[in-house]
Amino acid sequence: MSMYGVRFTGFVMLALTLTFCIQASPSRQNAPALTNADEEIATKLAKVKRVYIESFGEDVASKQAQAMVIDALTNSHRFIVTEKRETADAILKGVGLEKTSQELHATSEATAVGGAAGGHQATLSGGPGSISGSSSGGFVARSAGIAESQATTETINDARMAVRLVSSDGDVLWSTTQESKGAKYKGATADVAEKIAKQLLWDLDKVQSRLKPKSSTQP
Repeated sequence: MSMYGVRFTGFVMLALTLTFCIQASPSRQNAPALTNADEEIATKLAKVKRVYIESFGEDVASKQAQAMVIDALTNSHRFIVTEKRETADAILKGVGLEKTSQELHATSEATAVGGAAGGHQATLSGGPGSISGSSSGGFVARSAGIAESQATTETINDARMAVRLVSSDGDVLWSTTQESKGAKYKGATADVAEKIAKQLLWDLDKVQSRLKPKSSTQP
């Protein structure tokens, strides 16, 4: 066999080997497999239906945050919010912080207008031994200016919450931290509570979609 034939045969064998390895290896686009711990947590989270919301604190802001979270989860229609801790599948615990600050906005504007006018006239006549003359003049100047300034203050509400969902046996099933400066039609605290509910629903859907393929293969 010629040297060219040996090289060609080696190239074909290398290409076939690479093709086999690519087909045998799992796709990179697939989600990574769940570990035993992840699978146990995901299975518990997927089964949560009844939730008890623990107190966020005794101050007014914390009580308001707790009430907003209860309202957001209730309106999601995915959970039953209960006030009996012993009947809940999981407990939502968390802390809330609301901070108020003032921002100063100042603007100024000035306009100036000015004008001027002037004139002069002179006449001189005379002869031997006699000289006569006349002179006239005038000047007008006007100016005007307007200055306007305005200062306003804006109240900024900044709300933050860190929550976690804990199973009845003490395992942390889910956690998130959200913050907001307020939305167009709602305050900062209400917006944070809605973000928490949306994040929980999104993560729950993701967990259920990852568990579904495995459960569908079981007889």
